[in-house]
Amino acid sequence: MMLNWKEYRANVKSRVGDLRKLAPEVMKGYAALAGSGEKAVHLDGKTRELIALAVAVTTRCDGCIASHVEAAIGFGASREEIAEALGVAIALNAGAALVYSSRVIDCYDGMSAPASA
Repeated sequence: MMLNWKEYRANVKSRVGDLRKLAPEVMKGYAALAGSGEKAVHLDGKTRELIALAVAVTTRCDGCIASHVEAAIGFGASREEIAEALGVAIALNAGAALVYSSRVIDCYDGMSAPASA
């Protein structure tokens, strides 16, 4: 195993608790934002957690992975469902790299073109 995820999750929770004491207003705002999904009426919890896992992968956030795997398991997500959600993240990351690669070429063309008189 790459990481003891349960231990890591506990450590993150502890440090977030420290931050809550140091910056309570920031954490109140974050809690309101994070909790807003619980009030959603069109997506169930498992679907929201599968989306969260795909986003966690694209943003490269281990703390998000630990938190949302725990929640996805709680909502009954299977290993196979999680794998399919991750497939979407992989496809979009490759697609995003392709789109942004075209932007690099566009930028190069714009910067290397002779200045207009």
